[in-house]
Amino acid sequence: MAAGTTVDHLTETYRAHYRSLLGLAALLLDDTASCEDVVQEAFIRVHSARSRVREPEKTLAYLRQTVVNLSRSALRRRILGLKLLSKPMPDMASAEEGAYEQLERDQLIKAMRGLQRRQREVLVLRYFADMTEAQVAETLGLSLGSVKAYGSRGIAALRVAMEAPV
Repeated sequence: MAAGTTVDHLTETYRAHYRSLLGLAALLLDDTASCEDVVQEAFIRVHSARSRVREPEKTLAYLRQTVVNLSRSALRRRILGLKLLSKPMPDMASAEEGAYEQLERDQLIKAMRGLQRRQREVLVLRYFADMTEAQVAETLGLSLGSVKAYGSRGIAALRVAMEAPV
């Protein structure tokens, strides 16, 4: 294949970055099963569109952006489902919820969840995914100034939340 990402390159990207993409999804979503689904779907979508990825070194960037977009969609569907739910669900925790509760004990993750969606997305991409402000702006479709503002406000909110007694 002359242009685009090869299957071998995508396979290597999967081996090297699956866990980091799963961590990215975990910071945006609230259960392990959804995180795994989102990351798998991201790889499937990028695999399907690999001939359109002109520069193979941008494969990881495409995957990150796809994970962020799929995470947003998953949260939207979940909110819509809750609005349409007529009766409360039984009070039984699944195995996945039990495993994920261990992650929720971390004060930072709790504080991250309290942030506005854009603040959380900017901070996750900026510090967890180690992207520059310009890369975050491109990924989220924001101006550089907006990324700086969301980041600054998000960090200020995290400071307040982290200083609050547990």
